[in-house]
Amino acid sequence: MTEFQQQDGISSSSSKNVIIMEEWNGSSSTKLSRTAVLTLTPSSFSLQRSGNRFSEVSTRIIGAFVPEGFPTSVTPDYVPFQIWDSLQGLSTYIRMMLSTQALLSAIGVGEKSATVIGATFQWFLRDFTGMLGGILFTFYQGSNLDNNAKMWRLVADLMNDLGMLTDLVSPLFPSAFVVIVCLGSISRSFTGVASGATRAALTQHFSLQNNAADISAKEGSQETLATMTGMILGMLLARVTMGHPVAIWFSFLSLTLFHMYANYRAVCCLSLTTLNCQRSSILLQGFMETGKVLSPEKVSSMEHILPSWTSLWRSKTDDLLHKRIHLGVRVSSLSHKDMIDLSGSTGSYYKKEKYLLMPKSGVVNVYVHKQSTAADVLQSFIHALVLGNHVNKTKFVHEESRSWMDKHYEGYIAKLKLTGWKTERLLAPPVVWRADWLSNEKIE
Repeated sequence: MTEFQQQDGISSSSSKNVIIMEEWNGSSSTKLSRTAVLTLTPSSFSLQRSGNRFSEVSTRIIGAFVPEGFPTSVTPDYVPFQIWDSLQGLSTYIRMMLSTQALLSAIGVGEKSATVIGATFQWFLRDFTGMLGGILFTFYQGSNLDNNAKMWRLVADLMNDLGMLTDLVSPLFPSAFVVIVCLGSISRSFTGVASGATRAALTQHFSLQNNAADISAKEGSQETLATMTGMILGMLLARVTMGHPVAIWFSFLSLTLFHMYANYRAVCCLSLTTLNCQRSSILLQGFMETGKVLSPEKVSSMEHILPSWTSLWRSKTDDLLHKRIHLGVRVSSLSHKDMIDLSGSTGSYYKKEKYLLMPKSGVVNVYVHKQSTAADVLQSFIHALVLGNHVNKTKFVHEESRSWMDKHYEGYIAKLKLTGWKTERLLAPPVVWRADWLSNEKIE
């Protein structure tokens, strides 16, 4: 980057023109350093350099690992997340050397009795089951990974830990070797799908200047560096612990515990600004209590990021309201009494909306119109949360929830945007069941 200046100076004898050009270096407009000054006069030319070659080279090296325009081009939670993510990746590659060594030993590498065709078939069967597992996992959970990126990030790495553990265990059970390594391959296939999908969602979150591709590329550089470091340390560790089962297991389990801790810390650093079911529930409950919208950082500290089965010990009163909202329920589940209610007074509260709400057995069923948009789905979910908040408090739940929506909904959405939340859509499981009602009195 250059800066052009022209100075006019008039002496007693003649006019004198001085042209000055400055050279600046840096990918961010807020972090530039002057590297050279060029001065031109009618009789002379001078070049004065500032800084040094080492700083220029170091800047270029750092530029290969951080996005262009860093740190203003990424969100504030980018750095702490990447630090913990790199540390957990490092521990993974170190452990991989131990598990691969055990797996190759179990296949028969180094033994005279082992056949090439036998080892090849076992390796092929391992990879085949892994590919099949990836397809099945995508079929079962592929559309839900965006909704709970934090949770699936943890689950992905946990499944990877289980996969490496099975490789390490496989030599202990020769008769069941093929079954064990196939189970480990399936476990790791879940990791590949979930980790890749959540990484894409996080890259979009970090991007502040439409630089998702650059962030992804620099993420690849960081991961490559962590991989090479982990491979070197892993080979050293495998060499030192060779023939010492206790040392191998102690190293593996210690690194696994650190890996799980680093993953948890990395996920806790994230302050996502998208609205999923849980964050929507936290935000609405806070707004209804205080009239203020919580910041993404505050909501992040209140989120439950562990899988639901890890919190079964909590009392039911600790459950968030969003768990009692069923979005996109089939209309064929309606009973005769439900149809009468919807065609009567209950349905009158949703004349202008492209959804219907029906509280039943402690949950709120949301019936979505076939022409509803992403904004309508978000509104229906928030309306269901408001209605669910009034259940068991009053008999006039539809009337009071409708009144709250008319008075506060538009202002609530405006405050969400001002606080930094993205309100374009709700990150929720896809609504595959929709409905159509011909009039306010009749539902099909």
